[in-house]
Amino acid sequence: MDRLPPLRLLTTFEAVSRHGSMREAAARLNVTQPAISQSLKALEDHIGAPLIDRAVRPARLTEMGEILARAVRGGLGQITAAVENIRTLHNSGSGQVTVSCTLGMASYWLMPRLHTFYARHPDITVNVQAPATDMPVLAPGVDIALRYGTGGWKEGETHRLFTEQVCPVGAPDLVARLQATHTGLDCAPLIHVRSQNNQHWAGWEDYLRLRGISRHHMAGQSFNNYVQAAQAVLDGRGLMLGWRSITGSAVRDGALVPWPDGALDLGTAYFVTGAADLSNSGRAFLDWIKGVELTQQEASD
Repeated sequence: MDRLPPLRLLTTFEAVSRHGSMREAAARLNVTQPAISQSLKALEDHIGAPLIDRAVRPARLTEMGEILARAVRGGLGQITAAVENIRTLHNSGSGQVTVSCTLGMASYWLMPRLHTFYARHPDITVNVQAPATDMPVLAPGVDIALRYGTGGWKEGETHRLFTEQVCPVGAPDLVARLQATHTGLDCAPLIHVRSQNNQHWAGWEDYLRLRGISRHHMAGQSFNNYVQAAQAVLDGRGLMLGWRSITGSAVRDGALVPWPDGALDLGTAYFVTGAADLSNSGRAFLDWIKGVELTQQEASD
């Protein structure tokens, strides 16, 4: 650790690399341009390599400077995120709750319903985080995790929210056209969600195999998240596997229609898990979300 340059030198270097010039960095940091130049020279002396090519105008990063710039941006980003998590932890009892869920769940299920929570608890702020993985966890700074699966998580307090079913969905015109031409799922245009972080959701290959449908070509548009894929489906580019938490509202509104007799129960559901040491704000959110889907189910029964 003693070989690391001083943080002030790294932050100055990051500002220069981000803004593209020492003059702009000096203005943003509210220091003189000679002070910026001196800091860069001190950083180069500490590292023992040239980071700025001063032979060109405007000066630009050398290859070694580019390597350091990528590392500094990532490192400072992680430090910033850690500081925010610490602040969230420190303020967890002061009217804030942090919820972790997938981007699709946040966009299509949670956010459209949050106004009812705020109507009951206007003094509580809900911070929603969408991690890269499709299985959110109760990491430090996270009070509530909304996740899909079969349950069985050991940490915190877990409750079942609603059963998930998968069913192909598409734009009304597309589904009508496919049905009119007797085009089945063995030939229909498909929209895929494929990502290394999407490990817990069935794909078209799984669905067709479970339905006993043979298909020779699985080609189709691919996206790495359900938000982008859902927009492509709304635009009529193909069918996607629809989930209640993602496409349910679009189906209810008529923007999408399910494939006839296409629903498949995989024995999965959506669950909410609250941390063992929930604050009063976290407990209020947990109690609220446990009742959201129950109210809707009772209304439809």
